[in-house]
Amino acid sequence: MSDKERISKRMYCKSFKDLCVDRKRIVMTMLKLEKLDKKEKEQFVKVPKASFNFCRYTIAILVWVTFIFKIKWMLFVVFFLMILSALFTVKWAPLILLYSNTIGRLIKSKDEFLSISAMRFAHGLCSTLSAICLLVLYFGNEFVGWILVGMFAILKTISAIGLCPAAKLYSCTTNKGGTCCSFLRKKK
Repeated sequence: MSDKERISKRMYCKSFKDLCVDRKRIVMTMLKLEKLDKKEKEQFVKVPKASFNFCRYTIAILVWVTFIFKIKWMLFVVFFLMILSALFTVKWAPLILLYSNTIGRLIKSKDEFLSISAMRFAHGLCSTLSAICLLVLYFGNEFVGWILVGMFAILKTISAIGLCPAAKLYSCTTNKGGTCCSFLRKKK
């Protein structure tokens, strides 16, 4: 019996060969975990909290101004801001960049980690809703269009205070169990 064998038997109660196999398994597991960590980091983006709040409040205010003063073209502004945010992700969203490169340079804020996929889904849904409002306003019944814009303004206000239904919907549908909503869970 070699020295390695004696030491490994006495210290670890395993043969040296078994220890080498265990070490290979541990190294492979660590490499897999490292890859998962990289993927997980890529799914989230760090954004200054104040700039994200600025983005949420600005969109809500624009929709309310559109609704109160009946300014149809302002809904186009909301549509283009949201479609650009969906295409370029939340990190490169126009309002985030505007705040970060102006007020954000003067006033520092804490960072917030946001799911890129959830924000892309929420911004895409918002641009879709604004497009539906625009289509109804211009090509459908204008009265119904303004009712839709009013409902859209309420929805954007709920999102602006931090209870984003679209991001919640995304997280519910992409949850590991298939859903996080208690009434949709399968009974065991």
